[in-house]
Amino acid sequence: MQQDKIVVGLDIGTTKICVLVGRKNEYDKLEILGMGKAVSEGVSRGIVLNIDKTVDAIRRAIRQAEEQSGISIGVVNVGIAGQHIKSSQQFGSIIRSSADTIGADDVNRLSQDIYRTVIQPGSQIIHVMPQEYKVDFEGGIADPIGYEGVKLEGTFHVITAQTTAINNINKCVTKAGLEISDLILEPLASSISILSEEEKEAGVALIDIGGGTTDLAIFKDGIIRHAAVLPFGGNIITQDIKTGCQVAPGQAEQLKVKFGKAIAEEASEHEIVSIPGLPNRLPKEVSLKNLAHIIEARMSEIIELVYAEMYRMGLHDQLAAGIVLTGGGSQLHNLVQLTEYITGLETRVGYPNQHLGKTRIEAVKFPMYATTVGLVLAGYQGLDENNARPVYEEETTSYVPPVVQKYEPIPAIEPRTPAPAPKPELPKEPKGPSRAGLFFKDIISKTKSLLIDDYDDKSY
Repeated sequence: MQQDKIVVGLDIGTTKICVLVGRKNEYDKLEILGMGKAVSEGVSRGIVLNIDKTVDAIRRAIRQAEEQSGISIGVVNVGIAGQHIKSSQQFGSIIRSSADTIGADDVNRLSQDIYRTVIQPGSQIIHVMPQEYKVDFEGGIADPIGYEGVKLEGTFHVITAQTTAINNINKCVTKAGLEISDLILEPLASSISILSEEEKEAGVALIDIGGGTTDLAIFKDGIIRHAAVLPFGGNIITQDIKTGCQVAPGQAEQLKVKFGKAIAEEASEHEIVSIPGLPNRLPKEVSLKNLAHIIEARMSEIIELVYAEMYRMGLHDQLAAGIVLTGGGSQLHNLVQLTEYITGLETRVGYPNQHLGKTRIEAVKFPMYATTVGLVLAGYQGLDENNARPVYEEETTSYVPPVVQKYEPIPAIEPRTPAPAPKPELPKEPKGPSRAGLFFKDIISKTKSLLIDDYDDKSY
């Protein structure tokens, strides 16, 4: 029963470490039993730089979640992000011994072959997600199980991460006394909690604006087509405000959250905020119009970079469901309008509410917790795929680790590129030597005879 299983998500972010303890209720909705948060000081732009500080923050967040939920946490699903994340398309094939029915073992063998693909040194494959299959050169197959054939081929979306970044996360989690059940790309986790199946089928781009990075995940025909992580987030806007308004970092963050707007025209020129000055100094006045200009300039740059990534992959005009914004940065006023103006695509803010049941922790319903909620839901998807045994019984007090596989969206048919038209045949040259050919042949013959005569005259 889903109600007997408990999954824990751990989001190691640039600004915060967040832990969620979740359980499915009788209506198949996620019930949050406990939440823990701690300020993240050892992470920059999604990459762990200081292991000791990160371990300390993880322990504090875990302790808070355990006290709130009454459950001892031992195993977690962890998210990973950072500029080092790369995605690519890989092709694989296997030859079967007979033409009988293709089973799950054949599909798994093909997927495992992709994991052994040669990639850039210092990188490691974290996700292999099928795009489409071919059976005996018959393409456009979403699920090859049940087909009969000898040759099985497949196109896969492969996501890699830097080995050093993965090792640092493993060290932090292990030193905190925990075990990693699965390592999941954060944009994928956010998509589970935010996007509907209809949006993924129609074509949608999920933009998760975090503190240190902006994550992009593009879906079409129900499967992921591209994923990327840009090294810009809400923190760089805070730094701009700090420099432009000459205020302390904490004051810059408060100005952004409470008074910030993504479109300068929406701010009044006559609105001024007075903030406390440094010790023995007068209070400082900040114009909200100037504040909005600073935010709009940097936010426009981030959205343009994301749209350039979509354009580079040729997916900008295939998004019938538009763009979904999430993450803490998505709560800026007028950001939806700015995104629609820059991209020309319909935009909304995504909240992780569709999979949540009743909970006394209302804060979890905000976009900044979309990734952590998605990490818990990804754990349940893995449990369903494995048909794993219950990991927590109400009458027990121990926490048994779940067995979780990597999140793989349902594959769908990808449009095939038509074969190029045959080239027209050129007229054949007439047989026999041409007049020019006979002329050069006669010259070569005469030159050869002269050389022979000259050689005979000089011979001894």
